[in-house]
Amino acid sequence: QVQLVESGGGLVQPGGSLSLSCLASGRTFSRYTMGWFRQTPGKERELVAAITPSGTITNYADSVKGRFAISRDNAKNTVYLQMNSLKLEDTAVYYCAQHSTAMSYINFQTASRYAYWGQGTQVTVSS
Repeated sequence: QVQLVESGGGLVQPGGSLSLSCLASGRTFSRYTMGWFRQTPGKERELVAAITPSGTITNYADSVKGRFAISRDNAKNTVYLQMNSLKLEDTAVYYCAQHSTAMSYINFQTASRYAYWGQGTQVTVSS
């Protein structure tokens, strides 16, 4: 059974930083694209960042480019999201997700392509 467990959310002031982690179990972690998504009330879940199985390719939402960084450690079955220069509009529940298909980056930006999800972690940016 696949499990994804996020950690690292919290309250931060505008301009601050937070680091999220997601520990995965249940499938061979190094074979799957991983993504970070976020969601606010009344809105659809949106991709924040995605990373290929080997970690060589990453993609970001335009709204976070230059501020956020996704990375992974396949030896630790963990994907990370480093968030810098946080803005009020970054406030959301953040989810990590694992792509449905091994060694695939197809439609990485589409939530429906991800088969497994973490429980979510709240990130609140507020002064």
